[in-house]
Amino acid sequence: MTIMNKEEKQQIITDYRRNDKDTGSAEVQIALLTKKINALTEHMKINKKDFSTRRGLLQMVGRRRRLLDYLKRTNQDGYVEVIKRLGIRK
Repeated sequence: MTIMNKEEKQQIITDYRRNDKDTGSAEVQIALLTKKINALTEHMKINKKDFSTRRGLLQMVGRRRRLLDYLKRTNQDGYVEVIKRLGIRK
C-alpha cells in the first residue's frame, strides 16, 4: 500500500507552500498529514483489526491537530484558508 508517490507529494507542497523555498510550513505539513490520514482511513475501513495502523493513524491525527492549533494561534487567516481548502473541521 502506497500512501502517496513523489509526484503527489510535490504537488501538495507546491499547492500549499508560502513561497518558492517553503517545504515545511505548518500549512504544508497539515496538507500532507491530511492526505495520509485519508488514505489510512480507507485502509482501516477494509482492515478493521489492523491495530498498529490504527495507532499510527491516531498519532497522525494528533499531530495534525497540534499543527492546526499552532496555525490558529499564529496565523488566523492561514488557518481558515487551510481548513476550507482541505475540508476538515466542518
